Amino acid sequence: MSMQTLTPTHLVDLLPRPSERNRLLLWNASVVAAAVAVTAVCAQVSIPLGFTPVPLTLQTFAVLLSGAALGPRRGALAQALYWCVGAVGLPVFSDGSGGWDAASGATFGYLAGFVLAAVTVGWLSGRGNDRNVVSSLSAMVLATSLIYVCGALWLSRSLGIPLAAGERNAISLGVAPFLAGDAIKVLAASLVAPGVWALAQPRTK
Repeated sequence: MSMQTLTPTHLVDLLPRPSERNRLLLWNASVVAAAVAVTAVCAQVSIPLGFTPVPLTLQTFAVLLSGAALGPRRGALAQALYWCVGAVGLPVFSDGSGGWDAASGATFGYLAGFVLAAVTVGWLSGRGNDRNVVSSLSAMVLATSLIYVCGALWLSRSLGIPLAAGERNAISLGVAPFLAGDAIKVLAASLVAPGVWALAQPRTK
């Protein structure tokens, strides 16, 4: 079986991959499935907060890295597939939940935001933004902001509460409690990709 050699654009391109079309399709399916699995595992690292239906999880860390590693199309496909397998009942969401109610409930906006975030990070990474910490950090912050926007908008609609006005609103329930934790995840993700590229630099020259 021959292997393709190509100039790496995303982290996944650093891995050897087959040149035959059928084997390449299987290889792409495998890396997408791996990203789904990592997202599902990170979702199980979950801390319910009680006052909000949105738990603290490691999902966003997996989402950001899947976009950087796989690129916009495969990264988005992985997150869309993650939602689909959860919607049909597999226990891939936080606390081992799954099914249509979980997939379309109060956290649906965040799950939809995962797809946009993966596209954003993947697109920017394809233009070299993940090669140094500063530009990688800016991409991760932008992508996380998209998750917040989608999540808060849907949370407002799902719970029938204002987006920002009043004491109980979507921002106070779905954004503010997660800023500190997500800042750590964003920083960690922005360090991983440049670190891997730095380690692989002798191979890519």
